[in-house]
Amino acid sequence: MSERNGIYYAFAVVRILLYPLTLIYGAVVWMRNRLYDSGFFSTISFSVPVISVGNLSVGGTGKTPHVEYLIRLLQYQYQVATMSRGYKRRTQGFQLADEQTNALRIGDEPMQYHLKYPDVTVCVAEERITGIPRLLQLRPEVDVVLLDDAYQHRSVKPGVNILITDFNHPFYEDYILPYGRLREGRSAYKRADIIIVSKCTPQLSEQEKATTIQKINPAKCQSIFFTTIQYDAPRMMFTDEAVNLNGKQVILVCGIAKPDTLIAQIKQQASAVHVLSYPDHHYFITKDLEEIKAAFAHWNNADTILVTTEKDAARLHLHADKIKEWQLPIAIQPIKIEFLFNEAPRFDTIIQQYVSEAIQEHWDIHHPAPPDDMQFEEL
Repeated sequence: MSERNGIYYAFAVVRILLYPLTLIYGAVVWMRNRLYDSGFFSTISFSVPVISVGNLSVGGTGKTPHVEYLIRLLQYQYQVATMSRGYKRRTQGFQLADEQTNALRIGDEPMQYHLKYPDVTVCVAEERITGIPRLLQLRPEVDVVLLDDAYQHRSVKPGVNILITDFNHPFYEDYILPYGRLREGRSAYKRADIIIVSKCTPQLSEQEKATTIQKINPAKCQSIFFTTIQYDAPRMMFTDEAVNLNGKQVILVCGIAKPDTLIAQIKQQASAVHVLSYPDHHYFITKDLEEIKAAFAHWNNADTILVTTEKDAARLHLHADKIKEWQLPIAIQPIKIEFLFNEAPRFDTIIQQYVSEAIQEHWDIHHPAPPDDMQFEEL
């Protein structure tokens, strides 16, 4: 038996052994959802527009660039706030980002929002049901709240519930943890108002689109969209200067769940790529910085540059002084999503219409028209 086949066989055996745990976990999650569906567990709605972006699987579907799309769509017309759990942060409870905030306080993804969109209110809270009132108390000017990774947080009922699934690893072909990567059963997709199939190839055909929609089997009230990842020009970490990677020797510092697409993108431009891979959401320590410095010194010439992701950069900012002292040239590779099949206007309309109507409804409730007998004709 080859080494590769041996690893595959061992993995298959482990999955089978974990299957009983999947049945137990699945039963617990099913019961929890039934208690919410029946009304035994209460769900709270807020007068402020709330949009949730989440998934059924564990990480890697591309939530962050979709949240950023919503920020860019809404920020020039409304006061936008994002609320995340703050995965792997070193604090607890509600935290509001300010000038002293770092990734240890709020987590790497919220810190990414804070760095890129300084006019947006960024906060974290494990419990959104108490976090949203706290947010509105401190920032009453907020018009709309974007909940990041809140699909399973059912105590809050969003006005628009967006579910994202990876085209290459769709939820309808996956299984519940730990046998698979789903946080809850496949049927949970029915709670979504919008389903976005992410990480599609830009050349996705109409036939592939139709086949995917058929497999999802959406309800009539559900809208389905397809998006792809686009890469903007890298920019230097501290100066924001644009960088051209063509012909460069790149050391890619990468601590994200699924880096294959990013690595392929960098290889299309660079003359050579060396990858320093770290676990997802990894907080860099001095030893890691020394490893990065040593790799750069090994290739140190005019054509060598360090490149990292926006999420990793949010954590590397914790070592800004040392990076500057060691003169490590780090470029950040930004990404964004693009809607396929020219359907961005339809998506934008759904979101903007919901936010506009929700805000108008809130205004009407708190500013009712006077009774007819109190209305006087102008003298």
